[in-house]
This record gives sequence, structure tokens and C-alpha cells, in this order.
Amino acid sequence: MPTSASPTRKIAAVGAVIALVVAVIALAIAVGKAVEGSRDTGDPDAAASVTQQEDAGQQKMYDQLAEQTSRRQDGDPLAVGRKDAPVVLVEYADYQCSFCGRFTRETQPGLIKKYVDAGTLRIEFRNFTIYGADSERAARASWAAGQQGKFWEMHDELYAKTRKGAALATDRLVEMARTSGVKDIDRFREDLDSEAAKRAQQKDQDEGYRLGVQSTPSFLVNGRPVAGAQSADVFGQAIDDAATAKAKGSGK
Repeated sequence: MPTSASPTRKIAAVGAVIALVVAVIALAIAVGKAVEGSRDTGDPDAAASVTQQEDAGQQKMYDQLAEQTSRRQDGDPLAVGRKDAPVVLVEYADYQCSFCGRFTRETQPGLIKKYVDAGTLRIEFRNFTIYGADSERAARASWAAGQQGKFWEMHDELYAKTRKGAALATDRLVEMARTSGVKDIDRFREDLDSEAAKRAQQKDQDEGYRLGVQSTPSFLVNGRPVAGAQSADVFGQAIDDAATAKAKGSGK
């Protein structure tokens, strides 16, 4: 079962949801007024105007969310793709989540080949642990592997099949680190239990709570939410749309 959130986390999550609801309501009111005005004036272009206002309002929210969540840090071991890629996909995931594993095995390789390798997409991973201590240990292990340049290898090994509970014990994680090509196992063990690993995991966790993330996997594509392990076509459309919106916003 998912671990219960602390009062602070619950408040942050509720605050994020309330802020989103308020923004949506404000947008709906603005659109409603525009519709009513168009009925009074008989303006034939009213429907198009309302749609444009709604789209602009949504895009503004997505842009603000992307700015808050896309780190674009140099040398980030939990990211793949160009720092200046026009589209950033942020994933919030747990290593005991079977649907997260499905995305990693079935969908992500195609996105990397089509979009990351082309310079269009950057993927940034966040450890959002909802299944307790075993998930937290696995998250720290992936971070520890990343300190030796092997985050993605360890990430893929963790998701090679669904692993839960004892399958994520420290000795098992060490075996997976060896398989993933981590050279210094003593350092890996130290990093896994380090305060730095705990802080990094907590930072990702807190970010997810602030956004109101409640389940895994959850994604943001330039701030646009995509819930669950959707098909490659759904992600492809979201990435294409985000790239188009980015190009328009840049005046290209």
C-alpha cells in the first residue's frame, strides 16, 4: 500500500490542486463571458475567438508548469537528451510500479530513438516513491549508480521486470548495480545510504507533492500532464504538439 503523506506534503498537494482548479475556473468564466457577449452581438467569429482564448490560457499554464519543473541542469545523471531541447518530458515514477516498467520497456526506447536522438526531446526522471521503504531504497540505488554514470543502465535493470519487496533488498540492488556496469561497488554502497542520496530522493518527492502528483507513472510534456503508461502514439502527439507550440512561442 502507498505510504501516507506527511501533513506538510498533504497541504502542498492540496494547495497545488486548488491553484489548478482556480485557474481552470477563471478560464471557464472568461470563456463563458465571451460566449455570452457573442450571442448578444451575433459575432460570427465568436466561437473561434473563444477557442483561441481557451487555448492561450491553457498554454500559459503549461508554460508556467514547465518552467517550474524542467531543471535542464548540466550533467544531470537522471536526464537524457540535449539541455536545450525544445521539449522536456518529466516522469514521476516508482520502481515497484508495474506500469512504470511498462513505459520504460515498451515506450521509452522508441521516444529516445525518434525524438531524443533527433534533439527534439529531453527526458528527466524523478523518483516519486509511493510504495514505502523498498521503493525509497531502489530510488537511492538508481541515484547512487548515477554518481558513476550508470543511472540509466540501473534504471533499465530495475524495470527489466516487476520487482517488489525483498527483490529490492540491498544485496539484490548491489547485484543489479554490477550487472549495470557500476565499477566501484564499495562507493555504490556508501552512496546508496548517504545523506546526499536521501536529499535527492526527497527533493524529487517534494516536487511531485507540490504538483499534486498522486499516482505513478505521471508525466509532464512541456508542462502538459499525461497520466499513466499511455501508448507511444499518445506521447508522440504530445511531444509534437509541444514542439509546435514552442516554435510558435519563439516566433520561428
